[in-house]
Amino acid sequence: MSEAASAVLSNPAANPATQPDAEPAADQSARSRVSELRVSGHLMTLEQGVFCVFPAPGATQADPTTGLPGVRITRSPGSAASAVSIATFSPDGWLDGAAALVRVNDPVAQILVTVYQSSHQGPESAPRLQIMRLSNEPMPGEAPAAPARAPAAAVQPIVPGEDPQVIAHIQQTGDVGGTLGEWMGKRDSKLWIEGFGLKPTDMIKPSDIEYQAVLGRGWLSPWVDGGNFCGSRGMALPLLGINIRLKGDAADEYECHYSATFVDGTAVGPTPAGQACEAESLAALEAFQVEIRPLAAAGSQAPAPRKQAATRTAAPKSPAKPKAPARTTRR
Repeated sequence: MSEAASAVLSNPAANPATQPDAEPAADQSARSRVSELRVSGHLMTLEQGVFCVFPAPGATQADPTTGLPGVRITRSPGSAASAVSIATFSPDGWLDGAAALVRVNDPVAQILVTVYQSSHQGPESAPRLQIMRLSNEPMPGEAPAAPARAPAAAVQPIVPGEDPQVIAHIQQTGDVGGTLGEWMGKRDSKLWIEGFGLKPTDMIKPSDIEYQAVLGRGWLSPWVDGGNFCGSRGMALPLLGINIRLKGDAADEYECHYSATFVDGTAVGPTPAGQACEAESLAALEAFQVEIRPLAAAGSQAPAPRKQAATRTAAPKSPAKPKAPARTTRR
């Protein structure tokens, strides 16, 4: 909150011509609804390349009610719009414990890191961030100072058009659409996948599925609902694997498994739902296949019959035959 706004709120009697001696109840109510925040900004200078900004291990957890402390990463006022592209895994721009992808096209550019804390949170509770360079090469076919593509949010609706069930954004290729069961990406091509999305239309609805991207060892993106894109476009950031699961009644009626190949030649799968499909080497994802089938047709064998207990229940006896009438013996 600015100093001017703070002064108006904290000094209602600043204008005695319009303010009575006692503060009206309405003003008191308005003041109770406004809370001052501790806000700090930091300029970060980056050279040309692609970077990942993420919370450091052990960083302060956000309050579940207020969501504070919170972090936003934006282009600095002094940097041209074509100099920097920023994508976050939260569509509203907050870091939310995940990562921000920053692509710098100019030789040098600045980004603005703004930290928001509640008034009772001290400097020691401010989130600690780490930055990792992912690439220092310009995108294929682009000059170093070429205008950046429109910033692509890491989570966004799947591009309309042919309405594919599966979409993958492939290095040097762009968006490629297909259907469930097809291989997405080019196996043995050494071209990595930067993002993907699922929008089933046959057996289940998009709302019945969610998925994550593997970003590092033990590091997954937030869950993304079906029908949305997970990853990035034009950021040169490869995914290192995928994790998919079904929700609601679909989880009881269908099974999902997926397989993948990676740029180092590793092949993994089929992996059951809810488990990360990734290479031991954490190589970049090259191609993947997702299959969803009804449980009845999944090929799973019926459970083996239980062994009978050692003490069996006695079988019911058959009805006794009627005795023949006794013969009378005459002497």
